[in-house]
Amino acid sequence: MSNILNENAFESAIISSLCENGGYVEGDNQTFNKDLAFDKEKVLEFLQNTQKSSWEKLEKYHGEEIKNKLTARLYKELDLRGMLDVLRNGIVDYGVRFKLCYFKPENEKNEELLELYNKNILTVTRQVRYSLKNENSLDLVLSINGLPVATMELKNQFTGQNVKNAKWQYMNDRDAKELIFSFKKRALVHFAVDSDEVYLTTKLDGTKTRFLPFNLGNDNGAGNPINENGYKTAYLWEKVLQKDSWLEIIGRFIHLQKDEIVSGGKKYTKENMIFPRYHQLDVVREIVKDVKEKGVGQNYLIQHSAGSGKSNSIAWCAYRLSSLHDSDDKIIFNSVIVITDRKVLDRQLQ
Repeated sequence: MSNILNENAFESAIISSLCENGGYVEGDNQTFNKDLAFDKEKVLEFLQNTQKSSWEKLEKYHGEEIKNKLTARLYKELDLRGMLDVLRNGIVDYGVRFKLCYFKPENEKNEELLELYNKNILTVTRQVRYSLKNENSLDLVLSINGLPVATMELKNQFTGQNVKNAKWQYMNDRDAKELIFSFKKRALVHFAVDSDEVYLTTKLDGTKTRFLPFNLGNDNGAGNPINENGYKTAYLWEKVLQKDSWLEIIGRFIHLQKDEIVSGGKKYTKENMIFPRYHQLDVVREIVKDVKEKGVGQNYLIQHSAGSGKSNSIAWCAYRLSSLHDSDDKIIFNSVIVITDRKVLDRQLQ
């Protein structure tokens, strides 16, 4: 047990697992650009390796300035549209389109798209100094093709701290105004992790920050069950953050919810980044897996407690089933109909 008793060993165990079995490479914290809040060199490496013809076309416009011009365009698009939209839909400069991420195609017989998907660069970087104001560092930063999508603060009970300390650190010692924490513009989710529990938030807001549990549940209760093979929270890096799982979450689950609010006679838009809770992720994937194996005609009962996000689970299920293909890569459902007797749920599903 002595090899897992300190925080550095905990950090190293996560990195080793992600790099050896999760499809990641370890990033270099020296290449993280504090001004941009992303790894410029890794972004450019990905673009050149996957979109050579687009690069050459844009080079005719920008010449030797192509790297700086393209970086400036990316920075602007992240500021205007946000990380999620940029990862899913790419950017355009002088009419030339670039993808910033390739998601796994539903039709797995498309070898060209699968090859591009496999060229995604997932990195896990330790002790990332992100601020121009101080030398504060994040325990871990997860990036896709150089763009930060998640941060992690780790605590180990054997050092006298736990997940509560990690949450406190985010709320009191991490300035939400720092670019890497800027809502929707950089990291999409922030994990507070110890060896027993995981919590997450999609928006840092000082002491008002709201963390949600991201645990498996234990005997119909909170927390996580004992893991005979290691940490109770190992499912986070061994399953959830594994390459295929993580890219599916980024591409098909995370949702920027926009609500029109009227207050004092004025209308404004309230935005909230929705990240699936573990039970939501699990139920959608279990249903999709079963439908792929058995086809249409099955009945399923999803058991969620009050306030556990039933409407989002329904929406994610409908969304995934609408584009699902069978083993012969034929689409399974022509359409998906959701029937509900609740007006609130109907509005949420829209």
